[in-house]
Amino acid sequence: MTAAGEIPLFPLQTVLFPGGRLPLRIFEQRYMDMAKACLRDGAPFGVCLIREGGEVGEPALPEDLGCTARIVEWDMPQLGLLQVVARGEQRFRIRRRRLQADGLALAEIQLLPAEADATLDPQADLCARVLHRIVDAAPAGLVESPPHYESGAWVSARLAELLPLSPASKQRLLEMDDARDRIEILRRLISSSGQ
Repeated sequence: MTAAGEIPLFPLQTVLFPGGRLPLRIFEQRYMDMAKACLRDGAPFGVCLIREGGEVGEPALPEDLGCTARIVEWDMPQLGLLQVVARGEQRFRIRRRRLQADGLALAEIQLLPAEADATLDPQADLCARVLHRIVDAAPAGLVESPPHYESGAWVSARLAELLPLSPASKQRLLEMDDARDRIEILRRLISSSGQ
């Protein structure tokens, strides 16, 4: 594991995985300032599922494990509203957290190693086939191109993001260190739902 220093946190009611795309509408001043600084410096921020609290208003208490994100697209359709797409990069664990006067949380983080991957047969594997159907039926840009249907880590992360699972279930899947375990859980879920 590598120490990554201090990054701003964006606690949300969603879970971001490495390689995932996260569209955000930013209007709170603390997050506008954060996004501007991240764009200016090419710096990442941390996305964590909210454990207690809400996305707007008082600072929320985040889960300890999240994913770094970097803004890859942005637009300001009107004054006071910033629309961005962030890309998930690497899982991290919060070591220490502090709040700025404006309520923005900053965290000293420890980057986690990339999870163990598994090679899939895109035509034979149930998870890869289900994800392929979801992506084919969705509007362009749902997942980054090119897709990696042969990668268990990529397929399981995209399914975890896209399937209608509870945020707590998605968080448990993010916390897994081995894609083979995540794929196995998702296979059982898909099989039991009759896909």
